[in-house]
Amino acid sequence: MLDVANGWIDSGDQMTGGAQRHDPREGARAHRLLWLALGAALLAGCANGRTEGPLLIEKQGAFAAGGAIIGDEATSSLHCDHGVVDYEIPPHPRAVNLLMWHSASAGAWKNRWDGGEGYESIFVRRGFPVYIWDGPRVGRANWACVPLSAPVQIGQDQQNFLAWRFGPEYRHWYPGVQFPKDDPEAWNQATRARYQEFDLLPNVELESAAAAKLADRIGPTVAVTNSAGGFRALMAALQSRNIVGIVAYEDVGYVFPKGEGPGGPPGPFGPVEVSTEEFAKLTRIPIQVVWGDHVEESARFKGMFAQSKMFVAAVNRHGGKAQLLVLHDAGLHGNTHLPFADMNNVAVADLMSAFLKANGLDARAPAPR
Repeated sequence: MLDVANGWIDSGDQMTGGAQRHDPREGARAHRLLWLALGAALLAGCANGRTEGPLLIEKQGAFAAGGAIIGDEATSSLHCDHGVVDYEIPPHPRAVNLLMWHSASAGAWKNRWDGGEGYESIFVRRGFPVYIWDGPRVGRANWACVPLSAPVQIGQDQQNFLAWRFGPEYRHWYPGVQFPKDDPEAWNQATRARYQEFDLLPNVELESAAAAKLADRIGPTVAVTNSAGGFRALMAALQSRNIVGIVAYEDVGYVFPKGEGPGGPPGPFGPVEVSTEEFAKLTRIPIQVVWGDHVEESARFKGMFAQSKMFVAAVNRHGGKAQLLVLHDAGLHGNTHLPFADMNNVAVADLMSAFLKANGLDARAPAPR
């Protein structure tokens, strides 16, 4: 038995039933070796995204960010239009936070399609403080300053199947799709994980303003986004220097310098054009836009994919450091609109870890004294 307080080992003698008291220095050495062995076991469990072993969390919680107050606070008022975030911070965390932002489902970051570990747990294991965000009027942050209506949308299940690119037609799956297509419960959970996102440009501006305030509160942050969350994060990066990087999984809306975009009026997913000076704010941070399979076969996504190429080119033309990553070019196949939730999400996460490392965004925070 290791007695930490007294620095000695009591090892029962199996021959005599007696106990032997060893030199305290030997006890201290054994103590160090025990913790080294435990640390090695935990690291082995986390290597390459393996998930066995305990998930270590030093601090967790939730809070609101941004928002407004309407009415008279002295007599009759309402705090509203704020975002809501929950977070998990591991021991001795890395210095940069990961803000995971899906425009229509916080739960998408928490689980793989089959219920296995999602991006939240994977990256907490890798030492990052992880924040899961719902912007104003969305999901857990639905206390709005204006009346909202959400019509019943029969047929949304079928639209989701196509929007998530599980197959070319409802219930006709792509070969090798990274979804457990033979598990009815996986499909049931996927369809129940989404909620109203209110895709209107004023809402995008409201959400990005709140996220900028969140970043200013928590410090240096990489926005890890999906779909329209990428557009919102780009808008937020124009407002906060604490957004120090963006990894956008299948972003569907972009910001361009004036005269360099695809043209046309901005819709719910952009494009938005800003001054060259304003656009320069996006050139100071590393940006990676990631796409899965069957993109150019999809009428829904083909134009968005082309726009992502235009955006990356514009950032780099203005001196920035943006890159486009198509997962099949990196040897991963069958990925959907949500690669971070796919069955190969550990391999997808490895590519993101490599991007963070290459851009100096994975350093550990200084140890507390």
